[in-house]
Amino acid sequence: MIRTLTVLSMLLSTIAWGQAPAQRLTLIKAGRLFDARTGQMLSNQAILVEGDRIKEVGTAAAVGAHAANARVIDLSSSTVLPGLIDAHNHVLGNPKDLSPIAGLRMSSAQATLWGVRNLRIWLDKGFTTLRDACESDRYYGQIALRNSIQQSLIQGPRMIVAGQCLSLTGGHGDSDQLAVDEEMPRRPNIADTIDEVATAARRDIKYGADWIKLMATGGVMDTLSDFRVQELSEAQMAKAVEVAHRANKKVMAHAHGTEGIKAAVRAGVDSIEHGSLLDDEGAQLMVQKGTWLVPTIDVELRTLEMGASFGVEPVMMAKEKEVVRLKRAGFEKALKYHVKIAFGVDDDPDYLTREFDAMVAWGMKPLEALQAATINASQLLGIADQVGTIEAGKAADIVAVNGDPLTDIKAINNVVLVMKGGEVVRSK
Repeated sequence: MIRTLTVLSMLLSTIAWGQAPAQRLTLIKAGRLFDARTGQMLSNQAILVEGDRIKEVGTAAAVGAHAANARVIDLSSSTVLPGLIDAHNHVLGNPKDLSPIAGLRMSSAQATLWGVRNLRIWLDKGFTTLRDACESDRYYGQIALRNSIQQSLIQGPRMIVAGQCLSLTGGHGDSDQLAVDEEMPRRPNIADTIDEVATAARRDIKYGADWIKLMATGGVMDTLSDFRVQELSEAQMAKAVEVAHRANKKVMAHAHGTEGIKAAVRAGVDSIEHGSLLDDEGAQLMVQKGTWLVPTIDVELRTLEMGASFGVEPVMMAKEKEVVRLKRAGFEKALKYHVKIAFGVDDDPDYLTREFDAMVAWGMKPLEALQAATINASQLLGIADQVGTIEAGKAADIVAVNGDPLTDIKAINNVVLVMKGGEVVRSK
C-alpha cells in the first residue's frame, strides 16, 4: 500500500495542477512535403506530431531541435502529403454488384458490415476523410458507421455523410425498379411535391445526416431514368436548401443534364455531383454562385471497360456510352471557367486512385488534381480548419508515397504510410 501511494505521488508531481499528461511526440522526416495551400513541393522538411495533432512543420533542422525524445518516422526518401479526401462515394454494400436491384438483395445490417470492409480500403489507399453521398438504406447504416468511427469502435476515414437520396417517383433515387404488379411500398426518400421534399430533408436531419442529397436529374446506373432530364423542380430544390441551411447542413445535387445542373445551382445547392452536360452558362453560373463541382470521371470510363459484368444491364450500359461521349466537354467547360473542383470517385474503393489519372488525362495538372483531393475537398466539406493541409494545429492526417506525384500522378498509388489523427494505420 505504501509503495502504491509513493508511485501515485510521483506521478502526480509530474503533472501540473489542472493539466493533462503530456502526449507522445512523433517526428516525421519528409524528403519531399506537398504544401497543398501553395502548391509547392518542399524539400528536407519535418512534421512534429503531438497526440492527434500537428504541432509544428518546417525545415528538418528547425523542427528536429524541438523533438527531443520523440519517436522518429523516417520518410526521407518519400513524398509526404495531407491525408486524401474522397468527396463523393457510397460506402454501404458490395461495390462489385452493380445490378439495379442489388440493394434489394441485402439487408441493412449486411450492407453496413460491407461498409466496415470498404472503409478499410479507403484508409489503406491514403484516404483519411470521406463524404458518403447518400444511401438507399432506410436505416442509415452510413450514419452508424460515421458514429462508430468517431467512437473508435471501428477503423475508417473520418466521415461526412448525406442521408437518403431524395428523388421523384420513378427518378434516379427510386429503389423500386420492379414491375407494377410487384410494386414496393413507397420509401421515405420519395418526394413529388415541395412539402414532401421538406419532410424528407427533415427526416434525414433528424437521424443525423450532415448533407442533404438531391437527385436533380436522372442517372445512368438505373433502368428508369434519363440522365439528360431534370427531375426535381427548382422550387423543390430551393425548399431543400432552405430547410438544410437553416439547420446548418449543406446540400449536394446529383446532376448530369444541362438544365438540371442550372436549376440546382439557381436553387442554391452547395455542390453539383457529376456535372456531365455542363454548358458555358452553367459553368459561369457556378462561378458566380460559388458552387462546387465533383466531376466523378473515372467511374463512367471504368463501367464501359467492364462491359456488362457486375450486373450492369443493357439499358444502363447504353446510357453509360452516351454520358461518356458527352462528359469530357462538360469537364473542360469547368476548367475553362475555373469552377471550384473537388475530388470524388463514386466507385469501388479498389479503384480510388484512377480518378487522379482521369482528371489529368482530361486536362488538369497533377498539382490541381492533388489539390482537388486535399485542400479543395476540405473546403467543400467545411472542415478546412481540421484537414486538407499539413499545418500546425490540424489533425495529423498524413500520407507518404514513393515517387513524386507532381511529376507523375501515378506515384499516388505507391503508398508507404498512412497516419490518421496521429495513429499509423498503414506502414508498408
